[in-house]
Amino acid sequence: MSPLRLLFLLLATTAASAPLRPGFYSETCPEAESIVRQVMKKAMAREPRSIASVMRFQFHDCFVNGCDASLLLDDTPTMLGEKLALSNINSLRSFEVIDEVKEALEKVCPRTVSCADIIIMAARDAVALSGGPNWEVRLGRKDSLTASQEDSNNIMPSPRANASYLIDLFSQFNLSVKDLVALSGSHSIGQGRCFSIMFRLYNQSGSGKPDPALEPKYRERLDMLCPLGGDENVTGDLDATPQKFDNQYFKDLVAGRGFLNSDETLFTFPQTRDYVRLFSKNQGKFFKAFVEGMLKMGDLQSGRLGEVRINCRVPNSRPVDVLLES
Repeated sequence: MSPLRLLFLLLATTAASAPLRPGFYSETCPEAESIVRQVMKKAMAREPRSIASVMRFQFHDCFVNGCDASLLLDDTPTMLGEKLALSNINSLRSFEVIDEVKEALEKVCPRTVSCADIIIMAARDAVALSGGPNWEVRLGRKDSLTASQEDSNNIMPSPRANASYLIDLFSQFNLSVKDLVALSGSHSIGQGRCFSIMFRLYNQSGSGKPDPALEPKYRERLDMLCPLGGDENVTGDLDATPQKFDNQYFKDLVAGRGFLNSDETLFTFPQTRDYVRLFSKNQGKFFKAFVEGMLKMGDLQSGRLGEVRINCRVPNSRPVDVLLES
């Protein structure tokens, strides 16, 4: 199935899917959100970078056939999952944090809380625990029965993507230019690999030269971090405050210190530049727009059959017993 057809089905079925709502587990698992928060706190104490990684799961999951935890499924002999897709391999990490959350929930509320909802709650908690906004999430998703590496490859953007491409991609999910810029602020925390920026440093657009948008001193720092011929799995901070969710990311873009091409392009492109400037000056407006974007993205559903997985990495062994229409 073509990516455009998949996007059409995704948008066409969103309204017909079971409505998501706050407090979905208030009767069936009232401790659900507090359990997720507790595990996320432990993960943050153990390795601060891990919660930034978990936060990105929402984007990488929801854009591929809706928010259904297909991202979490391991490969099988008959299914190539999304973990090794081009935008995910050697990039997404900390899946074990979701495993820990699921294990804790299964002890208290077996077969109740979906892995898809865990991703949504964990992403919110990652932001809040890093100093960013806290918000009420809408829950009630089901977990997919399968995953598709091909769909992920066809849909997810490259770190080389420019703003024009990203605007078009996000618009196919009913996400606005403002949503795009605000959600890109997720790069306020975490790190990226040298692999993702080598072309910017040494061969931007096939020129054999660095990206002229890079501030010279920042480029020198990146040259030292990511030398030509060096280890491309070395990581660098995505902004100047990589463990604090704030608007520093946008300040860095204005200063020419965006780590990824897909970041800096938001300031060099006229249609997105004004939002970058706005958010760099007003953290409150960034936080508000970010929450709005996360809620809109979290509402994406495919309308396909689903279940509540016992183990987020594999479909249930007898899915016929637990199939539910999402």
